[in-house]
Amino acid sequence: MNSQYNYPEILAWLEQRGKKDFGEKFHFVEQDITNITKLVAYFLNDGITTEKFGIDLTKGILLSGPVGCGKTTLMTLMKYVTKPNNKFYLKTCRDISFEFIKEGYEIIHRYSRGSYSQTEYKNYCFDDLGVEQNLKYFGNECNVMAEIILSRYDLFVAKKIQTHITSNLSASEIEVAYGNRVRSRLRGMLNLIAFDKNTGDKR
Repeated sequence: MNSQYNYPEILAWLEQRGKKDFGEKFHFVEQDITNITKLVAYFLNDGITTEKFGIDLTKGILLSGPVGCGKTTLMTLMKYVTKPNNKFYLKTCRDISFEFIKEGYEIIHRYSRGSYSQTEYKNYCFDDLGVEQNLKYFGNECNVMAEIILSRYDLFVAKKIQTHITSNLSASEIEVAYGNRVRSRLRGMLNLIAFDKNTGDKR
């Protein structure tokens, strides 16, 4: 069975959107086409194509790769193809950390469990995991993103609320920064889409 979607046509259209949003120099490079197709298929909820790529539509996305390979830009572009049930909010881990300094532990609650009313649970993309540092609030050190990820995993299991993450870190580097428990939860709740470490900086 073939997909109902024409991916070369969608990617050409998306590239034009990228030029409008990010400037005329924006373009997709050939070596990234497979990963971009995976993302588009996922956010279109295209079960036929995602199954071919081994992507689980119930899980979120971990988009990893070196600095400057275009992870944030691609996730930003996905708003143009995202089905309503896949809608997500992009938030940088650095900004969340700064919010934690100002507002404390309420921030962990805000980005994990949110309101106790399910209608207010949100799908988030936490951008640039690994650039934030362990921060102190009234003298107490907290790995903010680790706590949020652990809570988001519980939310995924209970409510199938999705989380997406972009990161420059490899799986082993994530384990060093956040611990084995977090790495295990990420494996359980996210599909990995990884750019080659030799991918050049596109900025």
